[in-house]
This record gives sequence, structure tokens and C-alpha cells, in this order.
Amino acid sequence: MTPHIYLGLMSGTSMDGVDGLAVDFSDAARPHVLGETFVEFPPELKTVLHRLQSSGPDEIHHEALAANALAQRYAAVCERLLTDNGIARDRVRAVGVHGQTIRHRPELGFTRQTNNPALVAELTGIDVVADFRSRDVAAGGHGAPLAPAFHATMFGAPGKTRVVCNIGGISNITVLAADGAVTGFDCGPGNALMDYWVNQHRAMPYDEGGAFAASGAVDDTLLDALLEDPYFVTAPPKSTGRDLFNPDWLSQRLGEVAVLPDPADVQATLAALTAETIAHDVARHAPSCEAVYVCGGGAYNLTLMSMLDASLNRRGLRAEVHSTAALGVPPHHVEAFAFAWLAYRFIHREPGNLVAVTGARGPRVLGALYPR
Repeated sequence: MTPHIYLGLMSGTSMDGVDGLAVDFSDAARPHVLGETFVEFPPELKTVLHRLQSSGPDEIHHEALAANALAQRYAAVCERLLTDNGIARDRVRAVGVHGQTIRHRPELGFTRQTNNPALVAELTGIDVVADFRSRDVAAGGHGAPLAPAFHATMFGAPGKTRVVCNIGGISNITVLAADGAVTGFDCGPGNALMDYWVNQHRAMPYDEGGAFAASGAVDDTLLDALLEDPYFVTAPPKSTGRDLFNPDWLSQRLGEVAVLPDPADVQATLAALTAETIAHDVARHAPSCEAVYVCGGGAYNLTLMSMLDASLNRRGLRAEVHSTAALGVPPHHVEAFAFAWLAYRFIHREPGNLVAVTGARGPRVLGALYPR
């Protein structure tokens, strides 16, 4: 009997740890989650991964060690999924693991997700599918976002226009049009800048519930300065990451305002930046959408969700804002679920990209296999 369980692993631009799902694809049209887990990154690994976002001394050496450390944690997530859910190893067809993005420069023809999938295969004894972005980039695409094809499968509804908005470190939207057309792209910063700022001023890894932002007020002068970045008016297909939206980018914009706002006001303004850029893109590309379904860590930031709802309303959109839980998939499941789905597509030699999203020359089977 062919194994039909896939494990999906995702460590995103928030760099907090690894989300893992075990997914049953025995009914490929309706895959369902068997179990979930999360393994946090230790502080020293977070520090190294942040440093690898930009050039530094002996970076090849440091990246190789970080890749091994990541592989150890990916394998730990797999073992926990098997043990906690009573899944026999031989029932798992493959592990889909995205790796940790440290550089994303599709305009230069490359993207880099650090990982050691050979070590993951060695440690788990399971086939591993990794390196999902490279083939799309080789075909002239951005290699991101990769989730829209999965969003269309799980969340699309004939005759309804919906937007799925992932707010991780970077925010992106997928427009699921009533006629079945699918488009999507990165909007700009998601949680990355907010996480950085609250860590600097409250020594917290993230702004839980948006409480720090809620204690401040949006500074319109700063918000206008932040919104001046050319990325926000660039036409899709487009993708971005920490290569652009990073602490140096924020410091430069803060230096452009005459009076530096209170830290809580900066946090509120960063939340407003995320909400405004998403709402602007929804209004421009999906003005008739009925609802915006949010996934990723941003779905749990109540201040951000409220700001997004208000930003949409100011633009005359009647779209309601919900989390993807309203469609049956908890917000923190979506990305790992997507990479289990992409691994399934690879094993069956089915395309995983969408040309309208990434700008590639055509559909491509995404990923590379590391046999057990």
C-alpha cells in the first residue's frame, strides 16, 4: 500500500521556530491534519539566522553550521509528529521542508533557503523534499509566494472572490477570484519589523495580542515616510523579504522624521504600515472581495486585525476580516500544510507554482528529492 501521509515543516521569516504538521492525503481533494507540533529555536540559533540575513565574516562556515542545527530541529519535529500521533514511519511518504530563507534576490536570479535536507533524511529515515523555490526562479519567476496554489485548493469557492492574507515576517495576499483566477504577491512587512521593535524596547519576541501597539498612537508623519518605499507601488509579480525590510531600513526611515516618536507610537505605526499596505493591495487587486482570511502569526495580533479591518473600511471595501479558522484551517497551520501539499505535488510530479503569481515562464514541478 502506497504511504499517503506527508509531513510539512515551515520556519518562516519570523524566525521563532519550526511549525510541523502531519497531513493525510488519502483523499487528495480533501487532505486533513492528523497532528501538529512546534519546536522553538534556541536564542543562539535565532542570533545566527538573523546575522546571516546580510554579509559577514566567514558566513559560509556559519551558514553550514546553522543548516546542520536547523536539520536537527526539523528532524526533532518529525519525530515528535510520529510519536505524539502514533504514526508508523513507513506510513509517511515524504517530508516537505522549506528551509530558512536567508537571502531572496530573484532579480539577480537566486534565492537561498539554508537547510541540510540530506541530514534530515538521514536522521528521520524518510524521503525529504526541499528547495522548493529554486526551480521557479530558474524559470524566470520570483520563487515566491508559493502558497497561493495551495490556498486556491483549500480556500477557493466558485462564484466568490476571497483574499487569503498570510502575515508572517512578510505579508502577502492571494486573490481567489470568483471566476477561478488566482493571483498573489508579497505586500511588504508583516511581523518582522514589529517583532524587532518590541524586542528592542520590551525584550519580548513578539507583541502578544498587539498590546504594545495598542498602548501607542499611529504617527502619521512616520507612516508617510515608511510608505514612500518604491516597493509598495511596484506592480506584481513581486516578492520581498528581510533583504529589504530590515532594521537598517527602519532606522533610515526613523532618521527622516524631525521628532522621533515614543517607542509605543512607533510600534503602533509599524502595525499600521502592515495594515495599510495590505488594505491598499486588496483594494487595488480585489475590490469586490467578500472577505479577507488571515493566517500566520499576524492573525493573533488583535490590534493589527482591527487596524486591517479599519483600513479596508476607509477604502470603501465591505470585506469582512476573519482568520482562516473560519474556513477550517487554524492560522498557524496554513504554511506548514502548504509545504506538505507541495511535497505531495512533487512526489506526483505535479506543478506547484502559479505563473500568474510568480511570473515564471510556465508551470514547474517544485523541489528536490533527498531519498531516505
